[in-house]
Amino acid sequence: MLNVENLKVSYGQSEVIHGLNFEVPKNQTLAIMGRNGMGKTTLFKSLIGVMPNSGGSISVDGDDVTKKESFQRVQSGLAYVPQGRMIFPNLTVQENIETGMNVSKLKRIPDDIYALFPVLAEMRKRKGGNLSGGQQQQLAIARALVTNPKVLLLDEPTEGIQPSIIKDIANVLNEIKKLRDITIVVSEQVLSFTMTVADRIIVIDKGNFIHENTRDEVDTDKIKAYLSV
Repeated sequence: MLNVENLKVSYGQSEVIHGLNFEVPKNQTLAIMGRNGMGKTTLFKSLIGVMPNSGGSISVDGDDVTKKESFQRVQSGLAYVPQGRMIFPNLTVQENIETGMNVSKLKRIPDDIYALFPVLAEMRKRKGGNLSGGQQQQLAIARALVTNPKVLLLDEPTEGIQPSIIKDIANVLNEIKKLRDITIVVSEQVLSFTMTVADRIIVIDKGNFIHENTRDEVDTDKIKAYLSV
């Protein structure tokens, strides 16, 4: 569903993502783990087209999106929940979700969105800026889902969120995958969250992949060591 080949990203003359290769099949969740500054957010910005890549290719369900603008990648089936959530603070919850509906041409917010996020149904008239961090994260995911994506990219979804809400978000992501037959790629530092949602884990270090395993075969001590070096 998502295929990335020899992806390179540079800041000026300095290459920061060094020829990454990975693919994620339909209905699989891939977690990319690594410490701060190791390239996770740069990789995600490159996948959605916010940052240009200096080499390699990105395709979604066989459609090469490498040279497409961000909005065209969304039309091709990529959805992006950025680090820090980036919701519109002065729009209501409902209006925030509706901003994602231009792509899918939906006339109204689907019932399953509010079923997945009951708190958003209760707060649909409240301004996004008045929500807690965890509620804003749920709102950002809901906004991405109404684009009807094939691939959902989530950059550090647990950042700044209390543990009880982290569990809720993990449960929602697993439910989304069951309901929607969707591919999910998540960047993360919280191992307990990753082990709840991911089918596969890749560790990134200084723009290179240094370790990969399926969840069933993961050596958690080894992953912890990578994250704490």
